[in-house]
This record gives sequence, structure tokens and C-alpha cells, in this order.
Amino acid sequence: MGESLTMFESILNESTSSISISSACICMLASIILGLCIAFIHMKTSKYSKSFVITLAVLPLLVQVIIMMVNGNLGTSVAVLGAFGLIRFRSAPGSAKEIISIFFAMAVGLAIGMGQILFAVLITVFVGLMIVFLSKSNILNPKGNEKKLKIVIPENLDYNEVFQDIFEEYLNKVELEQVKTTNLGSLYELSYAVSIKSEKKEKEFIDKLRCRNGNLNITLSREMYGINEL
Repeated sequence: MGESLTMFESILNESTSSISISSACICMLASIILGLCIAFIHMKTSKYSKSFVITLAVLPLLVQVIIMMVNGNLGTSVAVLGAFGLIRFRSAPGSAKEIISIFFAMAVGLAIGMGQILFAVLITVFVGLMIVFLSKSNILNPKGNEKKLKIVIPENLDYNEVFQDIFEEYLNKVELEQVKTTNLGSLYELSYAVSIKSEKKEKEFIDKLRCRNGNLNITLSREMYGINEL
């Protein structure tokens, strides 16, 4: 009695490879409900497309079906590897959050496929709460006021020195990351990683840059991490 309360038990009959219709229906219903929960969590914490949310909702069910079809033999290990290998066949690279959501959905599907519905529910609750908490809190935010600065200058300006005094006045940190030519080589586009001393002086900072670069394009944006996160 005490041992059963401290262990997760499968609803599937481990003594035989056959699966009852009632057990299969319970597992599929659990996969659908938890898949929808995972899709909802992703919608609330990330930018998303409808097709990707549908994928998250359906993925636990598909993985669960794969695992149940090979229940009771050595093919389970092959099915696990094959299921996780599906991630490489996505048509476009995803962000780190999307990849986490895919693994989240697959882990839940694997647990249900083994009949561990309670364990799958606990995975959904704990991982879901962790994702929501970390997404909404500021605990893991990058330190400092780091932004991306892009400046277009004429080819006759020396980009190593032309903005040096302005940078020293308004920035805590500046790092030139990229230089490329545009407009058939008549212009340079400079990309900097910068940390601004005071956001209240952003307009003043940009105005001084405009006067120095001949009123050509200037872009100041927050540092973004997208498809190259992983």
C-alpha cells in the first residue's frame, strides 16, 4: 500500500502487448487535453503562428500513438529516437522557445504513451509553470540597457573616429560588430552593440548622430535573439 503511493503506475497492462480500447481512449483524451494546455502556454508566453500552435496541440497525441504501437518490445527505444528526430524535419529553423515547446509536447506524449498519465500531468504542470514564471519575470533578463545601433554614413567619413565623442558622452559601452557597404559602395552601414547611459537622452543622442552622418538612416532597437539562439 505504501509503496504504491510513492510510485507512478501505468494504466496499461505490462504483462501483455495488447492494449484495451478503454485504455487507448483514456490515453488519447489525456494527450489531447494536455496538448491543448501546452499550446495555450506557448500562446501566452511567446509570439506564435496558428500552424505552430496546432502542431503543439497535436504532437503529444502523435507521439503517444507511436509509443503505444510498439508497447512491450525493444522497438520502444527506436520509436523514442525517431520521435525526437522529427524535430529536424521542420521546414524552418525555430526560436529557442519554439524548440522547448516541441520537446515539452513530445515529453508529455512519451509519458502518456507509456501509460503514465499522472506523470504526464505533473510534467505539464511543473514545466508549464516554469515557462510562464520565467517568461513573465525579469530574473533572466540581460543585464544593462543593451541595444542595437545601425548608422549609415557617406563613404568619405572615417567611421572609426567620426562618432567617438558622441559615443563617449551618451554610451556606457559601444562595440562595432559589422561594417558593410550599400548603394553600390557609396555608403557604409555600421552595426554597433551599445549600452545607453540614460534612455531619456535617446532622442538627443540620435539627433547628434543625424547631424554628423548627414541625416542618413539611423536605427536604434533592442537587442533581439531569434532563430540563432540554439
